[in-house]
Amino acid sequence: MQKTPNQKAWFLVLPVLVLVAFSAVIPLMTVVNYAVQDTFGNNRFFWAGLTWFDDLLASDRMWNALGRQVAFSAIILAIEIPLGIFVALNMPKRGVWASVCLVLMALPLLIPFNVVGTIWQIFGRVDIGLLGYALSAAGIDYNYTQDAVDAWITVVVMDVWHWTSLVALLAYAGLQSIPGAYYQAARIDQASRWAVFRYIELPKMAGVLMIAILLRFMDSFMIYTEPFVVTGGGPGNATTFLSIDLVKMAMGQFDLGPAGAFSLMYFLVILAVSWAFYTVMVNLDKREG
Repeated sequence: MQKTPNQKAWFLVLPVLVLVAFSAVIPLMTVVNYAVQDTFGNNRFFWAGLTWFDDLLASDRMWNALGRQVAFSAIILAIEIPLGIFVALNMPKRGVWASVCLVLMALPLLIPFNVVGTIWQIFGRVDIGLLGYALSAAGIDYNYTQDAVDAWITVVVMDVWHWTSLVALLAYAGLQSIPGAYYQAARIDQASRWAVFRYIELPKMAGVLMIAILLRFMDSFMIYTEPFVVTGGGPGNATTFLSIDLVKMAMGQFDLGPAGAFSLMYFLVILAVSWAFYTVMVNLDKREG
């Protein structure tokens, strides 16, 4: 006698599906609707097809914003990943100081994004900010509101201060999972500190480092609040990243069609890169297994 499959488990999944539909699928379909249509108001739409996509791909505005965004993400990853590993390697492995270090490392991650932007906006001001005043007193011409290089340095340093802790905590978790026998064998073989890191610690941290790279790429590629609060995308368009440019297009200019197409291309770029990172992570797990 064949048993009838029990489908009651779907009732447990149904609330999640409904929540995802309202929070993700329906808004996405709305964006798709705007991306392929045009409107002259009064809620009347006209079919536009791929016109907005063609216009964006031919515009220098989007490519310049994409270039700034890629450069920012590359700089962030190049700084935060090695720095996070260095911090994790020098953190105490056990005892009271280990707990103290973990709490201190977690503190920047608890600060809301808009508060981080406000802190650095005030901190870098020449008239009242400690950093800006100190640099000005030292004879360094620093003004993130007027100089593009200063604005970039401020935004990069702000992000490094905010998110290096995440990389350090993930790397620290990977180091803690290494059995002590590995280090004992390295001491017996009189391995150098570099050899221990290269052949023991780094391979064991590879999985968590891929997660750290994926998370930091996604966060840095979608960054909006912090640079918007600090520089507003300026001076000029120096720190106008993709997200800031998209908000200006949608909310400032109210160009809903181009903004919808922009959003879809933005989403597909993040999805493609995240899928590539995920594929590498899966293959790495299979190789270790």
